[in-house]
Amino acid sequence: MNGPDEIRGYRDLKVWQRAMDAADLVMELIDSGPLANKYRLAGQLEASSASIAANISEGRELGTRRQYLSHLYYARGSLAETLTFLELFERRKLIDTERAREAWGILIEVRKMLYKLISRLEEGSDDVIAET
Repeated sequence: MNGPDEIRGYRDLKVWQRAMDAADLVMELIDSGPLANKYRLAGQLEASSASIAANISEGRELGTRRQYLSHLYYARGSLAETLTFLELFERRKLIDTERAREAWGILIEVRKMLYKLISRLEEGSDDVIAET
């Protein structure tokens, strides 16, 4: 039986929720500036940002600690890719600097959460999901 504070699925994970916030903001950045006309570049940024939350949810639902960890590492890689694209596109003035920095801040928060979650899973902690 689930307690009131027990996490029942990936949608309850704070790290997934914040990754979704970041992806939503990144997609808004793409749609609202000159990057929208650069389809290939916009597509790469959109895919990498969406992949963060997608990998968190997929790993969570696969059922084993090893698979979960593997997908969290993929999420971390997608996050690094997203940060790189944001920095490049900001330098090229293809996205709004203020909104890009807002997305950057959320992504850094997600990165910290991922590092903590990965560390706890590697230590073998069984209560890690409820704390993330």
